[in-house]
Amino acid sequence: MKKILSYIFVLTMAVITLFPFVYMILASLMTFQEATSIPPTIIPENFQFNNFSEALKVAPFLRYFFNTVFVSGINTAGTIITTLLAAFALNFMNFRFKKVLMLLFIALLMIPFEVVVFTNFRTIAQFGLLDTYAALILPFMASVFYIFYLKEYLTSIPETYYKAAKVDGCGDFEFIQKVLFPMSKSALFTIGLLNFISGWNSFLWPILVTNNRDMRMISNGLSAFATETGTAVHLQMAASSITIIPILVLYFVFRKQIIRGVSRSGLKG
Repeated sequence: MKKILSYIFVLTMAVITLFPFVYMILASLMTFQEATSIPPTIIPENFQFNNFSEALKVAPFLRYFFNTVFVSGINTAGTIITTLLAAFALNFMNFRFKKVLMLLFIALLMIPFEVVVFTNFRTIAQFGLLDTYAALILPFMASVFYIFYLKEYLTSIPETYYKAAKVDGCGDFEFIQKVLFPMSKSALFTIGLLNFISGWNSFLWPILVTNNRDMRMISNGLSAFATETGTAVHLQMAASSITIIPILVLYFVFRKQIIRGVSRSGLKG
């Protein structure tokens, strides 16, 4: 009986979670009358695939896609590099004020992004970087959270590996490249994926530092599209569906690596 109740509960939660997503897809294939009808239409009478092409005509979503992929990709690559280097230093190197530095990092974790966002904005503005890719990229090339995430993951690698490598004449960067990087691929993949998704969904920072339509990220472009199209709910649903396609493709292609990386990290914690 308990097993049946568990299945019912899981199924109910799955339906509640998936319904908004499924309805968004169905509404993107409806006519305006069907999308705005009361009571709401669930299944469209005729699938309106031209809604997607109409949405692409109203706003330059291809440009938004390029901006988002370009910025998120560089941010992810930069975050992986800085995270790996910082985690290596905190795990394997001894230097003065190491504990003080770690305490400062922990303190930074307690500060919400919204607290420092205007300080970052003022810095970017003073350097004259508004409406540039640099404004979207530079503040997110490192993450204290991911540094600690990887640091804890790397505690499973014995320090004797590093000492043995130094005895054999291996430099720090060579040790990172040949030993540390291969042994932490799953954690780095998880970091890269989470960082890319975070960049894909970013809204507040891009809307602050960009005013030019050609510099919009996908979330800002979608928000502006909803304002520009007014009551065209079917086109808004089509545009929303378009924006989630890359994330879905990313998940289905790398789902095994995602599950493996998260499960191993969870077991480590």
